[in-house]
Amino acid sequence: MRTNLDFTPLFRSSVGFDRVFNMLESASRATTIDNWPPYDIAKVGEDDYRITMAVAGFSQDELTITHQPNMLVVSGSQSGEDNSEYLYRGIAGRAFERRFELADHVKVAGARLENGLLTVDLKREIPEEMKP
Repeated sequence: MRTNLDFTPLFRSSVGFDRVFNMLESASRATTIDNWPPYDIAKVGEDDYRITMAVAGFSQDELTITHQPNMLVVSGSQSGEDNSEYLYRGIAGRAFERRFELADHVKVAGARLENGLLTVDLKREIPEEMKP
């Protein structure tokens, strides 16, 4: 059973931990509907990551990837009219929006759609002046 917690009192007594509380709050709002489409996150190098999403049935034109500060948003919406009369419909073709929290200095290095899998490559690039 999931309950909503109010983190407002903690915001008043903390400085610099806003993102931690935002992540806790967004995790507490997660519902079972948010588990589609399925995805994997892999670390493929020292500063390289890869998100792979199963988006079978979506074309490249029906997918949108948006990179905002510390956030990657992948959404999909199928277009076109399908006038078929289905006896059984088991292939999910519903619209979706998936959000991924990104660490500081993580940028999208590339994306590709192949065999029903959307792969988004991410790279962490720390500026020289911030390196030890």
